[in-house]
Amino acid sequence: MALHRISAPRSRQRGLSFIGLVFILLIAVAVVFVGTKSMPILLEWQAINKAVKKAASEGSTVAEVRGSFDRAAAIDDITSISGKDLEVTKQNEKVVASYEYSREIPLYGPAYLLYRFQGSSK
Repeated sequence: MALHRISAPRSRQRGLSFIGLVFILLIAVAVVFVGTKSMPILLEWQAINKAVKKAASEGSTVAEVRGSFDRAAAIDDITSISGKDLEVTKQNEKVVASYEYSREIPLYGPAYLLYRFQGSSK
């Protein structure tokens, strides 16, 4: 007479497989890579936005606004645009400066990430 052992059914193992871990690490590395390439561009955009608003509030003519922006650009190391790239207009007796530009980040081979920025002093 044979004794049969009755065992509890094995539950399915849970957890992260090696392939899953490698996939998650690849995605994390890609996000960090793009983030480190994008951070200087985004910080420059913030400086441009601040300089445009300051220049529009200080200047009353096109030359004054552009000159004020160029001085701020020299201090903040802004290289993407200059004062001559600003479009300066008057709206309701208020000087409004606006800008538009784009920056590319080379990723790998023919792949690029394109940022397009636009803003105004409104």
